[in-house]
Amino acid sequence: MYRGQSVGWKPLGKWIRPVSDREGEEVSEDERRYEDGREPEVLDIIDVPLLFPRPNNHQQENWLLNSDCYWVKMDVLSRDSLQQLVDPIAPLWIDGNNTYRGLNDQVPLARAKSLDSSLRLIHVDRVQLSVFRPGEAFGNPKRRVQGRFSYAGQDYALWITDPVYESKYLSEPDGEYEIGESFLTISLGEPFNEACYKLIATVIQVS
Repeated sequence: MYRGQSVGWKPLGKWIRPVSDREGEEVSEDERRYEDGREPEVLDIIDVPLLFPRPNNHQQENWLLNSDCYWVKMDVLSRDSLQQLVDPIAPLWIDGNNTYRGLNDQVPLARAKSLDSSLRLIHVDRVQLSVFRPGEAFGNPKRRVQGRFSYAGQDYALWITDPVYESKYLSEPDGEYEIGESFLTISLGEPFNEACYKLIATVIQVS
């Protein structure tokens, strides 16, 4: 089940994140297309050509992609099947560290090195999206989309990197938006400024 360029897929309980051989390990649009030129969509079940495991610190799910082969769409997962793939309820790795506008959204690099996973699929009763300019007070006018939710007894405010939801809500005015019950793929990103950041990589609304 494809989750996006930097997120990966999870076949019956085991996460896999395809990565490239480039320094940043990003997968290009060309490398993840089907033979007919279409891009994979969330919930597609895909035969992804992989070469071998390539774990990188806490991102133990990484596998090197065979960029010479096309991805092949096999089927589409029903939304009713998503609950079978949800990870056990537990805190999202390590909590208690907040950024300026985030909540429980980062893990210090020294502690992240002890982790052995970086992807989770969770189910939450509601998600509130905020569209605003988090760096405006520091001269940065860039708008971003943030998701707020409660999970495993903790509150979270994480940046959304899902390209569909990010694009959709950046086209809306600044403000608050309720999207209700959802499944979320949470990714613990690569190190940046001595920390790793929790991101909402995919949003799948129930309704």
